[in-house]
This record gives sequence, structure tokens and C-alpha cells, in this order.
Amino acid sequence: MSEPVRLSKRLIEQLGCSRREAELYIEGGWVTVDGIVVEQPQFKVQEQRIELLPGARAETLEPVTLLLNQPAGLDAETARASMTLASLSEAHREGVRPLHGHFARQACVAPLEAGASGLQLFTQDWRVTRKIDSEIRRLEQEYIVQVSGEAKASALERLARGVTYKGHELPKAKASWQSESHLRVALKNPQPGQIAQLCASVGLSVQGLRRIRLGGVPMGKLPLGQWRYVASSERF
Repeated sequence: MSEPVRLSKRLIEQLGCSRREAELYIEGGWVTVDGIVVEQPQFKVQEQRIELLPGARAETLEPVTLLLNQPAGLDAETARASMTLASLSEAHREGVRPLHGHFARQACVAPLEAGASGLQLFTQDWRVTRKIDSEIRRLEQEYIVQVSGEAKASALERLARGVTYKGHELPKAKASWQSESHLRVALKNPQPGQIAQLCASVGLSVQGLRRIRLGGVPMGKLPLGQWRYVASSERF
């Protein structure tokens, strides 16, 4: 039996390609070992069958943006680590090729405030980071807010005109009842604690906070703890 060698080396021997091309084929998910896709160039092989999938391209992976329905109580780094091939939403697998490389160098943008749940965004794409950072003051965010207490509809209408709470001028917000204990609130660039202050200004206490939209990108029907790719057609 031959000595184990790196998968990239074996591919170079088979294809006559360069080392970089071999690495790109492998990292792009185009190489199988005995029928199983392997994405690590350093993976050791011996006599296994090494094949290149149809349509294989020796190209650098395009950067991707991931949207997670984050459970409350997680920090951004723990949330990022929770995204794996297994936690990709079943409803969002069609038409995508999830790869290990898609989880590398993912940066959190427009992060949730501490304790909140819902839409958390991670991206490898500097263009997405730049767009959101430059437009965050204008991007409307939408939340479902679990509250206790009572507030009249007229009180919620005041939020749309802007209110001051304990000497602080708060951002204008569109608020409506979704149920007896849940408000739907939309506002631009909320700072940590501001939604709680808005609710307090009309006699309500926040019990839970879940973001469901960032700009033009909604979370959609994404199960808690699962993630999906943000499509190139979606616009923040």
C-alpha cells in the first residue's frame, strides 16, 4: 500500500494542474474521494478513487453573506460558531452549494443588541460591510417586541411623531399591536436600549426583543438557531 499523500498532491499528479489550481478545485467542493466531497487540500489519501465533479472550476470562492435567526443570550462570536453545514435551514438548501469555506472570516454587521434574538447578519463581502456601515442611519429595522403593561393606540401614534424620555430624544418609530402582548416596531438605526425606552414612554415594559428585518432584507420563515444565504438579488 502506498504512503498517504495530500489530496492536493494526488490531484496535481492526476490532472497535471498547478498546486494553486488543485487547492481551488478542492476548496470549491469539486473533488470527491471515493464519492464523498472533501474540501481540505491537506486531507491524506492513499489508494482511494479521486474524481473531479462535472462543471469543476479552479476559481476563488465568491464571498457570501449569511443570515442567522439567533437565539437570545448569544454573543456574536458564539452565534457565528453555531452556523454549520448541519444548521442550514432545510427550506433554504435548494440551489445552493454550502461549503466549509463559507464560514471563514465571517464578520458580524449591524449586530443585535445584547439579549435580543432574531436576524443577525454575517458577511465575507467587503461591499456588503461598506454598504451597511455607510447606510446604517437610514436603514429601517423591524422588531417584534414582547411587552407587558397597557398602552392605548393613541399612545403608539405618538411614537411616530417622536418622543422624549427622561431628557433623551428618541428616534421616530412606527408601532402597532401584533397581539395582546407583542408589538411590531419599525425604526431607523436603534441604539441599544432605545426600543425599551420607547416602550417605557407609553407605559410598556419590554420582556423580549426579536429583529425580523434589516433594510429590505427580512428574516422570513427561518427556524430559531438556523441560517440561510442572503441571495445576490436581495437588497438592504
